[in-house]
Amino acid sequence: MHAFPTDSAAGRRMNGALHAGMSRLMKEVTSLRVWDGSRLEGSTGLRFAVEKLSVSMASRGVSSSSFAFLTEDDSISTARTGDSTASTGELSSSTVDELLYASGGTVLLEGEFLDELSLICPGSLSVLHEVSLRVIRAGYTEELLDTFTHAPCDILDRFLSILQVGCSLETGRQVMSYENADWWTAEEMIRRWILATKLVERALVAMQTQLHAQSNGAFDRFKKEYLMAIAKRSTSVLLRFAHGFTGTRSPEKLMCVFEMYEVLGDLVPSLLLVFTGQRHKEPMSRLVEGVLAKLARALRAMMGGLVTKIRTGVSSGSGTPSATGVHPLTRCTMACIGSLAPHHAALDLILSSTRGDDGDNAEDVNSFGDLVSELIASLEANLLEISSTLRGVDGGGLWHLFQANNTGFVLKHADVLEGDDWAGWRQSRVERHVRGYVQASWAPVVACLKSGRKADVKILGKFNSALEKAYSGHARCEVPDPALRAALRKAVSDEVVVAYDAYLLRHHRLRKSARYTTESLAGLLSELFEG
Repeated sequence: MHAFPTDSAAGRRMNGALHAGMSRLMKEVTSLRVWDGSRLEGSTGLRFAVEKLSVSMASRGVSSSSFAFLTEDDSISTARTGDSTASTGELSSSTVDELLYASGGTVLLEGEFLDELSLICPGSLSVLHEVSLRVIRAGYTEELLDTFTHAPCDILDRFLSILQVGCSLETGRQVMSYENADWWTAEEMIRRWILATKLVERALVAMQTQLHAQSNGAFDRFKKEYLMAIAKRSTSVLLRFAHGFTGTRSPEKLMCVFEMYEVLGDLVPSLLLVFTGQRHKEPMSRLVEGVLAKLARALRAMMGGLVTKIRTGVSSGSGTPSATGVHPLTRCTMACIGSLAPHHAALDLILSSTRGDDGDNAEDVNSFGDLVSELIASLEANLLEISSTLRGVDGGGLWHLFQANNTGFVLKHADVLEGDDWAGWRQSRVERHVRGYVQASWAPVVACLKSGRKADVKILGKFNSALEKAYSGHARCEVPDPALRAALRKAVSDEVVVAYDAYLLRHHRLRKSARYTTESLAGLLSELFEG
């Protein structure tokens, strides 16, 4: 530089030659294969992991199929998206499917498998040392740092290829159409994202460990920035993908999106460990927290939609229920609550830190307990409307039976969520409906025995006729809960058999002509409610 001043012709020619040389070195960096992803496809690599790997999304909660009843046509589409043709460096479709649906251990996701592999290509670090040495001498360090943002990483690219469904990962545009995709498509996309996110996180930890364990000469000065650059690129792809679901409001996608929220929140600490220094860590932390906050608001809106669906949507206005047993809406509602229950701590955080929209049925819900109460209140309001026509049937006996069945089912599946006081109140409601059922449907049968004081065969005939009519109308009613079924049978028996036995004791001459003995009547009533 002293021999050839920059303002001289020779100096300008020298700077031009130096710039050209540095440009070629930068291209060398972008074409250099530092990370060896081919080992992941070997017989001792990914295939071994696939055999052991469990991508059991339900292990983090329960299946999203609990929410499938919320779809407009009350059916579950089993269509899956087709895998795009894998390009060079991507995992094949069959490998992705194996990863998504295999069962077994969690070797790969635990990071043990990646730690055992040598991920760095032999000889690549010596090249980076030589490049770094020349870059430092020439004063082109900023250009090298900028080049790192375009440096390839075969390992991370293979894992990110799990997300590709015919669209570019670089733009993240593939997520824009997910809101209009069917439910199963959205679920599979999120499952792919969860798998890719976990694999990228474990890979980055292993890569960081192996890279820092090496003595890389002049490259030691840049290796942190190098690793942060490739980590930022892969993390940004994952965050853009997740951001595409922040506009989702469909309640049937609640568990899918919630699982995405939990996975991202769980992996944030280890992902941020790769980024050192406030200049790098803070922007990435803000980006992650921004996506998490938007997912939280979307989840709250979906919970409000779930309340609305249960209160006014699914099966409401369907008229008289086809049976007096547990209504499908009751089963589905409690399945939804059961699906959400293992995540109550995260739900408490979401509901307490976000606000519902105006008109949102979950606007005043600030905890998981509040949500459960709102869902059950919405269910019971809908059930009252659904069963309203039963009030005029059989003196209201079938209505009481319907309410006892459904209230009992809610009690059995939600008592641990609401506490002893709530459970006691619900139990008293069940008992009240049992008494109401007996009084409405079986007290008129017993009343036949009180129609005369003298022994009269006609009275028995009248009783038999009322008994058989009530029995034929109720024998096939289903009470699936064994405890409630036993309580109903006992209540009916206490009402009917006891009165019948007392009548025969008073008029013992009618025993021989009576169609039923006390024992045979008790046996007949013990067959009630089997469905």
